[in-house]
Amino acid sequence: MRRFLVPFVSLAVLATACSLPQGGTSADPGQIAEPAVVLPPLDPGQEPVAAVVDRVLPAVVNVTTDVFRADPLGGSQEAQGVGTGFIVRADGVIVTNCHVVEGASRITVSTSEQEPRRFQARVIGGDCEHDLAVLDVDVESLPTVALGDSSELRLGQRVVALGYALALEGGPSVTTGIVSSLDRTVRAQDPGCPQEACGPDGVRIYSGAIQTDAAINRGNSGGPLVDMQGRVIGINSAGNDTAENIGFAIAIDSVEAAILRAIEAPLAPEAYLGVSTTPITSDLSFQFELTVDSGAFVLGTTGDGPAAIAGIREGDVITAIDGRPVASAEDVGNILGSLDPGDRVEVEVAHAGGQSQTFAVTLGTRPLPTVLP
Repeated sequence: MRRFLVPFVSLAVLATACSLPQGGTSADPGQIAEPAVVLPPLDPGQEPVAAVVDRVLPAVVNVTTDVFRADPLGGSQEAQGVGTGFIVRADGVIVTNCHVVEGASRITVSTSEQEPRRFQARVIGGDCEHDLAVLDVDVESLPTVALGDSSELRLGQRVVALGYALALEGGPSVTTGIVSSLDRTVRAQDPGCPQEACGPDGVRIYSGAIQTDAAINRGNSGGPLVDMQGRVIGINSAGNDTAENIGFAIAIDSVEAAILRAIEAPLAPEAYLGVSTTPITSDLSFQFELTVDSGAFVLGTTGDGPAAIAGIREGDVITAIDGRPVASAEDVGNILGSLDPGDRVEVEVAHAGGQSQTFAVTLGTRPLPTVLP
């Protein structure tokens, strides 16, 4: 089988002492931001990017993690990592990347004010397959940012990225650019990622990612990529060390339902199949000589995840789960959202060459960021 060619990128997180270990459906944004964020018209007399920054920046936060590790001599070492997040609810719900907080012993959130306020944060949910973590801080009346609709994005559309790039002193950085491509599949090396999320090679696979030429550097991870109305359409996650002006963001539509679930039921276990999937396109169908025109194409499986244990492999196309048809990658998240960890379900796939097979799969529990006590 021909390999699916994808960029290999680095995660845009900065560890200031040493390296920090490192599908869902769209929900109603009004359910996440309470009350719903009502965006006033932008001042037509103000420079457009500056107007967007004025609207979004108050909701951008710095996320600092402390990680304690044992050293070979029996002592311990402390490492500190720096990333970015953004506030989606005034009562303290914050979105960032899974890899920003993975393995942290302590998570500190600092506001972007000239004299920052600092709060201790806890993880209340997330989806490490989509590099998502949802945090909560015990504070009220915080400024929030509205979530947009990444399905409406167009090539060439202007976007703005905000975040604590390179952990530079003086506050967050702002970069601007355009949407360079949509529906990218990227592989990001993340040695600290637990095997149940990234497999033995420690590689995160992002499907449906937004490519932008707005600079995304280390420390930008978890920050918002926004449109020119100041609505979040992506979560900045990865930069490319081998090429200039290429960065990637997780499309907000792919994680919005997971954010809502974390708010409604903090740390509730969710069903997990252990696959990264992407919709079938004409290019994909031609490249792999697929015999089905709908379903969820399997980009990869976690090494010890339920799908891999059952026998599902990269290059298969999932066509049904638990007797319910799968017409797209989005359907996988929809169906799993209605099931529970431990459920035994039948997963129907079409192999390359056209053979069909049904696998009996015992669903696992979706991995959340691992935070040390």
